[in-house]
Amino acid sequence: MLSRLTRSQAVAICALPVVALLATAAFAPLPFSVAQPGMTANVLGANKGTQVITISGAPTRKTSGQLRMTTIEATGPNAQVSLGDVLGNWFRTDRAVMPRDAVYPSGDSLKEIERHNAEQMQQSQDAATRAALKYLDLSGDKVKVRLSLADVGGPSAGLLFTLGIIDKLDGDGSGGDLTGGRDIAGTGTIDAAGKVGPVGGVALKTQAARRDGATVFLVPKAECSDAKAELPKGLRLIPVTTLKGAVDSLVALEKGKGPVPVC
Repeated sequence: MLSRLTRSQAVAICALPVVALLATAAFAPLPFSVAQPGMTANVLGANKGTQVITISGAPTRKTSGQLRMTTIEATGPNAQVSLGDVLGNWFRTDRAVMPRDAVYPSGDSLKEIERHNAEQMQQSQDAATRAALKYLDLSGDKVKVRLSLADVGGPSAGLLFTLGIIDKLDGDGSGGDLTGGRDIAGTGTIDAAGKVGPVGGVALKTQAARRDGATVFLVPKAECSDAKAELPKGLRLIPVTTLKGAVDSLVALEKGKGPVPVC
């Protein structure tokens, strides 16, 4: 004959499957990636011993100041992210928990992702070169630009590449540096017509920029609210939608004349 269970025993036995389920969920892989501020690189200088921008066919100028492209680093597409990882990073201001599909194309292998990012980087560099030469009214048949940035993929450095080419060829248009000698960072895609597009991860990129000494950050206007969410102290945001707008803002900032947009 079975003995009658007390209420406390019954609750304890019923709780066992729940505890087991929670324990399993805590360690089971989830479809998320954890991102953090990544490296930055001054496109006016060298990265890993190689000049980022090399120009032939036209005289270039010596620049001061910096134009820093920014990145984020995320757990790999095959990394195991658990519930514990998600909860542990959810409320951190220097981390972002993002759907894996938002970081990596769904279903792609690591090699496919690397190839995709490399293609996007090449397309971004080509568009940046065309946009810069068009802005300066220079011929791509005469002026040749080579861009080199190791171990970075994707299109988000397009705006900074373009500004770097312009600064090396023309500066602010009157002999001065486009940067005004400042350490300026930013992010944004660009097309050959000079339109600036959003990129994602800007709250983490502003942290990377300030960590590496930037005091001004160029952000696609559509992402102003994201950039302001965790804006580091001492970093000024300038929203941009076009290449001309970005150049005009930097010149106004340098000369102290004219309006400088704010988010």
